[in-house]
Amino acid sequence: MRAVMSQTERLSDRAVIRLEGEDRLSFLQGVVTQDLDRLKEAPAIFAALLTPQGKILFDFFIVKADGALYLDCNAEAAPALLKRLSLYKLRAKVALEIDESLHVVASESELNEGFAFADPRLAALGWRALVENGDDAEDGDYDRRRIAHGVPEFGKDFASDEMFLLDVNYDALAGVSYKKGCFIGQEVSSRMKRKGDPRRRTAIATFEGPAPEKGAAITAGGSTLGEIMSGTGTGALAMIRLDRWEKAETEETPVECGGAALLLQIPAYLEQG
Repeated sequence: MRAVMSQTERLSDRAVIRLEGEDRLSFLQGVVTQDLDRLKEAPAIFAALLTPQGKILFDFFIVKADGALYLDCNAEAAPALLKRLSLYKLRAKVALEIDESLHVVASESELNEGFAFADPRLAALGWRALVENGDDAEDGDYDRRRIAHGVPEFGKDFASDEMFLLDVNYDALAGVSYKKGCFIGQEVSSRMKRKGDPRRRTAIATFEGPAPEKGAAITAGGSTLGEIMSGTGTGALAMIRLDRWEKAETEETPVECGGAALLLQIPAYLEQG
């Protein structure tokens, strides 16, 4: 691997899990939300691991490289993810471990270093790469870019066993295939998708001043619409009850958070979808 160029940002809150063995593809295919057949044409996909009730336990990128699979995942959750996958492994011929030799970087422009791939969730997020430790990259404004485009992430915006796929817009961020067949939580997830009109969605919240802390309530006329997820600068992501937001707009009721006015917007990728 070559040295990373200066425009890259190190994502210090990410870790890498390596999967090797002849059953690595079929093993993951049976448990995660996205279709691993997509790796025949793309170097990486975005996926999640769910509870049987359809709530997200973890999310991650699956990267195919050098005869192995690599999971780009939340660093704090990596040991728990590794343990969970090991429980599911049973007799599958798969070896799993946290790869301490690699870290994750991101860039708005194309990367050619390490195991590089275009972010499969949204083109506007740019590129990511798994690179060797020691390569020169510093923390940057990845979160500001992510929030501006309305893209939530496990570990920053929500915790394990809190959200359904539709709550965090993963159906519109290439995080699930409803045609791939069985995966853990598939029955509940497919039923919610077929029903349409999800109850909650992740929206973009913009303030005139600094965004409130995570968990701050968003209200309209005494009714709670939702709450702040992660934020940076004047922008934040917000989990919103769509019916209550629609009611506030219909009645022209001001939307506030901690006494501060805000602008709520549905991410462009949801409107286009």
